[in-house]
Amino acid sequence: MQALIRLSQFVGKTFALWVLLFASMAFVAPETFKVIGPYVPWLLGIVMLGMGMTLTVADFSEIIKHPKAVVLGVVAQFVIMPLLAFGLSMLFSLPPAIAVGVILVGSCPGGTASNVMTYLAKGNVALSVACTSVSTLLAPLLTPIVFYLLASQWIDISPSAMFVSVLKMVLLPIALGVILRMIFKTSIMKATGVLPLVSVIAIVLIVAAVVSGSKQSIIESGLLIFGVVILHNGLGYLLGFWAAKFLKLDDSDAKAVSIEVGMQNSGLGVALAKTHFALDPVTAVPSAIFSFWHNISGPLLATYWSSKARKSEKIDRES
Repeated sequence: MQALIRLSQFVGKTFALWVLLFASMAFVAPETFKVIGPYVPWLLGIVMLGMGMTLTVADFSEIIKHPKAVVLGVVAQFVIMPLLAFGLSMLFSLPPAIAVGVILVGSCPGGTASNVMTYLAKGNVALSVACTSVSTLLAPLLTPIVFYLLASQWIDISPSAMFVSVLKMVLLPIALGVILRMIFKTSIMKATGVLPLVSVIAIVLIVAAVVSGSKQSIIESGLLIFGVVILHNGLGYLLGFWAAKFLKLDDSDAKAVSIEVGMQNSGLGVALAKTHFALDPVTAVPSAIFSFWHNISGPLLATYWSSKARKSEKIDRES
């Protein structure tokens, strides 16, 4: 088991590399991975099941301790990222399918990788976990509503159908994970070290499925989508941090909010695109690229903040 846990930790730390590797393989040999397409919602369900198995009552205690910070993180998640997505779509006059895909990933809740990045950045991890948990639990309601309000001008959208999809893909697997933890607490706690490996495999396969089904679209507009995703992600970090500082949160909390806002549950974006907009595969591409990119930008930002914190601590000790 220890060897498996070490492997899980290694794969988790090198997540972006595996996403890039499998995305490249899917691009070169798309037929090999197209078979995965129909199973994308199930793969996302596995990721959400793992999240549910790690949740505890303590994860929500931050809501009581620092309600302002949690509310800010969740509100910023469902306001800043969707509006940024809409603004970038209008600014660059994105084709409808790409615009819908960018807004879709912007309307998703925070990604679980944000918790690890917050820890590495020396931010408030408890706040990050609380924001991720709350935004994920609210996603069945807020994601379809926000997405409908911003993207319905480009495509016909059924918020009720999307609500049911998010409920199935997110809330039900999380609830099942929580129940399993309650029933098999000891066994689940022993297995939690392996969960990152399972999540990485699932997300890597999701990205490979999207790339294999969208090769021609990526060739035609990949650079445009990549540029928009980089701006979306980077501005999310920046505006999340500014919003936190505007409300006078300390640096630790501001880092957590910034990373929470900038990093999305891109796997959900892919699954929703594959479920509701399968006729135009490029709709899922922004989410797939976001999955790759935020696992590069997140560690870079965390490393910068961690280095800055260490220098500050050193100065304080010497003074």
